[in-house]
This record gives sequence, C-alpha cells and structure tokens, in this order.
Amino acid sequence: MSTPALLAPPHPVRFRGSRLARALLALAGWRVIEDGFPARQGVAIVYPHTSNWDFVVGVLAKWSIGIPVRFWGKDTLFDVPLFGRWLRWLGGMPIERHSPRGAVGAMVHTMREAVARDELLWLALSPEGTRRRTEGWRSGFYQVALGAGVPLALVVLDYGQRQVRVHDFLLLSGDSAADYARIAQGFAGVRGFQPGKASPVQPLPKRLTADTV
Repeated sequence: MSTPALLAPPHPVRFRGSRLARALLALAGWRVIEDGFPARQGVAIVYPHTSNWDFVVGVLAKWSIGIPVRFWGKDTLFDVPLFGRWLRWLGGMPIERHSPRGAVGAMVHTMREAVARDELLWLALSPEGTRRRTEGWRSGFYQVALGAGVPLALVVLDYGQRQVRVHDFLLLSGDSAADYARIAQGFAGVRGFQPGKASPVQPLPKRLTADTV
C-alpha cells in the first residue's frame, strides 16, 4: 500500500503577514501557528467547517500569515455588483463549471501552469462543502492536489484551543484509503464551532458524488 509523503520543515516559502490581523485574532483569543510553506503552489484544506464564523476566522488567519490564498466560489456570486468585486479582492475564483475540462480539470490545468511558470498559487478549500454534517468529503481538493502534483496543506480550525494551525504538508500517493487515513490523523482531536456538524474524514459515498467540487 502506498503512503502519502510528509514534507517536513524547514519550509522555505514565507510571507509577511498583517500585525493588525494578528492583533484582532488575539483580541478574540485566537492565534495562528504556521512555519512557512514547502512550495509556491498547493492546495490547502480547512477543517472543520461548521459555522459562518469559520469564514471570518479564516480570512483573518489568511491576512495574519500574509499568503494571497485563493478560494472557489459559485460563479453566480461573482456576477453580483460590488459583492463579486469584493469576493475577487479577497481571493475568490469563480468555479468554471462549464469549462470543457470541468471545474476540477480546469483547476488542475491552471495549477500546472503556475508550477511551470513558478507563479504563486495556493487554493484553499473546505472539503465538506457545507456547514451541515454530511457522510464525507467532496473530492475536488484531492483531484486537484493529486492531478497537479502539488502539496496538500492541512489547516486546522480548532475552536477548542482557539487556534488556526497550518501544520502538515502531504504529497498524496494516489492510494485514497492511505491518503485519507493520514489526513484524518492530521485532524484528530480538532473541535469545530458546532462539533456535531463536523463531517467524517472520508470520501463521500459514490451515490452522493455527482458534484465533487
């Protein structure tokens, strides 16, 4: 059985974060723990996602680190005047659902191009895809990281310790059972805002994977 490779520190890619964002998090009792990134391209998964507050904490953590991470959003949201512009300013990218490659295929292509040109591109996703508890995770994050051959960052959103931790970077093996087992290990013990709504770290059953983004 193949196993995912853990990219151990030191991580050479670092950013200059916002002191104001760190101060705002500190006022709320939060802190961000990170030690750089192993590459200029990759996919970051944030878990668990159980509340609208996750977005607020996540954006402040992004600014605190200083990484211009991107995230997916429904394309129709970006058509709304002002709101769409604000989403793009935050780092939002419309999901290319009507691309000939599909949303995931288009992102794999974009990520590979970024690697070839050594352009900075980190995509942050919530693999649960919803604040409600589901039977597992959508597979878009996995397909992009594996297809583009880029690191997968585990970002822990822990309300129990009030920490955002960017602590594990994996190169996926393609053996989904082994990869998900290692991902679950990295998120063990984390507590969401509403713990009962956190979805198990496992792929969605096949009957529920029509939309895998």
